[in-house]
Amino acid sequence: MEGQLVWKDEYNIGVEIIDREHRRLFKIINKLFQFTDEKSKSQWACHEGIKFFKDHAVKHFIEEEEYMASIGYERLGVHRHIHNEFRERTLPALEEELEKTGYCGDSVEHFLGVCAGWLVGHTLMEDRAITGKSRSRWMGLLPDKEQEYVKEVILRLMYDLFHLESCVISDAYGGEKFGRGVYYRLIYGTEQDEEKYEMFLVFEEKLLINTMGKTMGIRTNKLNTLLMNAARYMARQFAEHVKGHLPDMDGYELKEENLLTYDQFKDVFKNERLQVSLLFDTGEGYFSYCTVAKHPLKKGSATPIHTGNAMAEVGRYLMEREGHMEKERPLKRKVLVVDDSVTVRQGIRKLLIEDYDVTLAASGTAAIRCIILDRPDLILLDYEMPVCDGQQVLEMIRSDETLSDIPVIFLTGRSDLETVKRLVALRPEGYLVKDLRPAQIKRKIDEFFAKKVDFR
Repeated sequence: MEGQLVWKDEYNIGVEIIDREHRRLFKIINKLFQFTDEKSKSQWACHEGIKFFKDHAVKHFIEEEEYMASIGYERLGVHRHIHNEFRERTLPALEEELEKTGYCGDSVEHFLGVCAGWLVGHTLMEDRAITGKSRSRWMGLLPDKEQEYVKEVILRLMYDLFHLESCVISDAYGGEKFGRGVYYRLIYGTEQDEEKYEMFLVFEEKLLINTMGKTMGIRTNKLNTLLMNAARYMARQFAEHVKGHLPDMDGYELKEENLLTYDQFKDVFKNERLQVSLLFDTGEGYFSYCTVAKHPLKKGSATPIHTGNAMAEVGRYLMEREGHMEKERPLKRKVLVVDDSVTVRQGIRKLLIEDYDVTLAASGTAAIRCIILDRPDLILLDYEMPVCDGQQVLEMIRSDETLSDIPVIFLTGRSDLETVKRLVALRPEGYLVKDLRPAQIKRKIDEFFAKKVDFR
């Protein structure tokens, strides 16, 4: 998963009750951001954390709607509809996927990616619109009957093309990132009118692999040039079918197509006035269909694809996409430092932070919470702490089979023979005496990860 949600001043809308709850939701999401590895994460902790996020988000929606009603906000109905879509469609669909897959890494990443993206986008656009700091992107949505008609057309097309029984997750998709996506834009216009319509089709990578890839007999677990070009032409046919059911686009022809990175898609998407913005779960992956109302086209967001450059552009897109995915992968090992001394905790953090992802816990009970919520690669554990000491923490870790293989190194202020015997009897990975020079402690940690050396 990419990074953490960082709270920025621009997220403040100036209403304390709303801003305070947004900050809390950001913190909850950040606690869950690392649950993407089914082999090393506690399913129970993930389940409980996600339930906590859901309950807190739903409570926040109610409070936010009460505030809008109290000030007579004219777009309360639209705002409530967006909340209801997330609460009654998106969250249940994501939870069902989590249950079906046993909280595997991909489904947890889906959940967190959609929730995080929805939270940021909704805060920046819809919530800021409450105080007039932005405009709602949903001002130009088609009437309900026309929206339902478009949904039916797309559901029928998904079945005709792929034999997939899809369902609508949201009719207020806000451009959230879901899995590894392919972002395809088509621009339609006429010879007489400078204003254009834009259409976005977003495919989760595994949807293309599991449908078109299998149909073509391509045996691969990632996109290649052949599959991407086939997907482009399929997407154009798909768009033409939908366009034929939109009266406003009569007489409009395809003028330009682009393959966008997620950042390009997000930049274009967030500034446009949406007519339709739908998110589907096909059972084989997610798919989104969006149309942007007639407007002057802003140039320069991506390279137009045409016959002469199609092969080169698709190849470049795949190479850049793989390079970006490589950069997203976390490189730092995670070290949890547990000590009741703030001086020791901060000292070790300062020592390790450049090369490791360091988390701090001030007590044994806090350590257990940290371990469950974000499994570390190594625990540096103070042996002597009040209430719940290092021995008790180690015993709790070893008693849980999902956590029992986490390496633990004791931190101790003593090096006498009796203390050493007690430490060794508990069979940690080793121990470190706190009065070692900082450079020695750092070297020992580096050696542990490099060679798994015995510190004793």
